[in-house]
Amino acid sequence: MKNMQKKDAKYWQKKLTKEQFEITRMKGTEAPFSGKLLDNHEKGMYTCVACGANLFSSDAKFDSGTGWPSFDDPVNTENVELKQDLSLGMVRTEVICKNCGAHLGHVFDDGPTKTCKRYCINSVALDFKPKN
Repeated sequence: MKNMQKKDAKYWQKKLTKEQFEITRMKGTEAPFSGKLLDNHEKGMYTCVACGANLFSSDAKFDSGTGWPSFDDPVNTENVELKQDLSLGMVRTEVICKNCGAHLGHVFDDGPTKTCKRYCINSVALDFKPKN
């Protein structure tokens, strides 16, 4: 998979739906409890909606009660980038697809598993590939 971070806004507007563009390229957030993958319990792989990079395994998914799909660990840390986010008057850690630069969501240090991480990810930023 080649690095897609250099693609311009016109490319992404053609490739993504309006909602996908707003969230992944403009750092938006879907409304809590509205995402198509929130209650998905199938086994498989969650991938970046923009470039298809593998991000999270269904084995890492848990119900955080926050309204967004939550994971305790990426399937491959090489595919995600973490960046300090000072927007909205608070300090958070943004989760970005390292391959294409898509905004995915945020990670917090209050997860219930041994990683203590809660990757709170927008459904709109994800595709799901069921396990065969």
